[in-house]
Amino acid sequence: MQVQDSIVIAADARELYDQIADPSQMGRWSPENRGADVPAPGQPATIGTVFVGSNKRGRIRWVTQCKVTDADPGGRFAFDVRQIGAKRPRLNGRIASWSYDFEPADGGTKVTETWTDNRTSWPDFLARAFDAAATGGKTFADFQRRNIAKTLARLKAEFEGTTLPRS
Repeated sequence: MQVQDSIVIAADARELYDQIADPSQMGRWSPENRGADVPAPGQPATIGTVFVGSNKRGRIRWVTQCKVTDADPGGRFAFDVRQIGAKRPRLNGRIASWSYDFEPADGGTKVTETWTDNRTSWPDFLARAFDAAATGGKTFADFQRRNIAKTLARLKAEFEGTTLPRS
């Protein structure tokens, strides 16, 4: 299962990449990520970098351990979520992959955010039950589709200096 969305932002691909490829910055745009502990805050992560992301949805908080799998400045940034836990990443497994692709476009750069569900070893009934509990009854695909749209809109607003209506 994979969900993606794109938006054109009036900014240079490398400028966008340098911010997005620093996982400590993602909390500025994501509706549930609150940033990450990274080895070099303020710098784009490189292939192999391991970081711990902090997340919050409603009153629920959790952390994930992630590993950067692609780091092509101005072209692509991607990472795998490899562990998850309440206070420390403890549960190992293939959980998800996230990627950000940057392409030249009229008026700036087309940014495509993609989420891939990597829980292929989970039994379907368990994945459905977990999804319903974690998303308030939605599938993860529907839930992530909404999150990706919000993240991209917030990126665009910040980089273009505009404001978004509260939602």
